[in-house]
Amino acid sequence: MGSPRRDGNSAALGEAARRGADAAGTLATLLFLDDYIQGFLPDLRRAGAPADRYAELFLEHFLPADGALICTPIYWYGMSAQTKAFFDRSFTHYAGSGPEPERVMARMTGKRLGLAVASEETYPGAALGIVHQVQEYARYTHSDFVGYVHGAGNRRGEVARDPRRPLEAAEQLGREFFTRTYSDYRIETPRSRTVWESEASALASTPGVLP
Repeated sequence: MGSPRRDGNSAALGEAARRGADAAGTLATLLFLDDYIQGFLPDLRRAGAPADRYAELFLEHFLPADGALICTPIYWYGMSAQTKAFFDRSFTHYAGSGPEPERVMARMTGKRLGLAVASEETYPGAALGIVHQVQEYARYTHSDFVGYVHGAGNRRGEVARDPRRPLEAAEQLGREFFTRTYSDYRIETPRSRTVWESEASALASTPGVLP
């Protein structure tokens, strides 16, 4: 959670996603970056990393997880400083400055990633810079960017009044986080002529169900 507000709109989206994950039987924990990050990435040739809990956050929570939902308010059409610092400071660990860089790089890859953002305006392009950054991070780490939710609200909790129902969308994303179909084709990717199975095909491929 990249918002400094514990009861803000992006926190509400994150909590909704956590409820969805719980409903699906997925173990999910809501973590606030403010509890772990107290500084930015320094020039590591001149100074060590800030004396905070980032290593705990990255090594003990993020790396062991099979997936992560990134929640952030939109500040100046980008992610919050806390959220950006989370990504920036991972460099300390995978570039060889931290312990076991090979293990770190192996565990950084192959995750499922999602994004939930909150902004004051409903303008669809407000979050595109963040979406693109998470998309490219996912590609860089060979991860799957499985979903994105954008809610609008200014006052705390106002996102619940957004007629696009982003809290429901966030809860659904949490519920389907590890089951949602994901595709990102390249020119050489083998593919079917259809995107979705017909109901008959789905039943025929389900164990214990007669065609």
